[in-house]
Amino acid sequence: MRSSMVLIAVGAALLGVGCSDSRPVETAVTKAAPTPAPVSPKPAPPEPVDTGLTVSGPIIVEHQVDITAQRDGLLEKLFFDAPSRVKAGTVLAKLDDRQISANLEAARAKSRSIANDLKNWEAEAGVLEADYVRAKHLWDLGLISQEQLQHAQYKAESDQWDIKRVQETLNTSHDEERSLELELEKTKITAPFDGVIARRYVREGQEVNKGERLFWVTAEAPLLMRFTLPEKYFGHVRSAQIFEVTSPDVPGEKHAARVKEISPVVDPSSGTFEVLVELTGDRGALRPGMTANVYLENQR
Repeated sequence: MRSSMVLIAVGAALLGVGCSDSRPVETAVTKAAPTPAPVSPKPAPPEPVDTGLTVSGPIIVEHQVDITAQRDGLLEKLFFDAPSRVKAGTVLAKLDDRQISANLEAARAKSRSIANDLKNWEAEAGVLEADYVRAKHLWDLGLISQEQLQHAQYKAESDQWDIKRVQETLNTSHDEERSLELELEKTKITAPFDGVIARRYVREGQEVNKGERLFWVTAEAPLLMRFTLPEKYFGHVRSAQIFEVTSPDVPGEKHAARVKEISPVVDPSSGTFEVLVELTGDRGALRPGMTANVYLENQR
């Protein structure tokens, strides 16, 4: 019995030792496991460098105007319509001019009548001047009195004043003629320059008032572009400098433009100044009113 008890005790002791050693072994194995290598962060992409400036603006022309009526009247006839090309001085339309023409003919007849009256006064003045010369001879011979000589002299002088009065009346009549001729010219609506009729606002038979728009006429060349630049570009843009002009409406075309005008001052409210360029060479598909772009290199 005692030996059995000793064997049991020894076996229990050995079992306890085995159980107590298992945990530290696992812990050691766990601690010995390799750790993953740290991942280095990817470098940030470089920021884009400001290499230049692109400015936009409309394509314009120097001559572009709304033609308005210079007097009230009835639009009698239209000779051209949009999009006709016309030359300077071409009559585009005509107002009813019958009343003005009649008044002008009456004024011309009046001028002719006054001119004939003037000739009559000049002839009479010649007679009176001859009477005065004869009266002086008779006075020298002592055949007439001094009162008779003075009477002949005063009549000749009076007739000269009548001639001047009639002459001024004739001048006034000629001025009336010129005034009516100008009014007659106003009944003809003419093109002020070579260009194209972009729009017509009225129709035949319409009663128009002075100042009412009739046509919109625009030139087709030269093409210009006006834009503003920041003040840091002031002094870097030179007269006759060449820029490249493109348009999003015509992506396949590139045009050269020469600097025509540069504003001599900077606008203090916006910190910008104006530049006007003129397109050179063939205009291609560009037309007035299109939007265009100009690229400028950055100024440090």
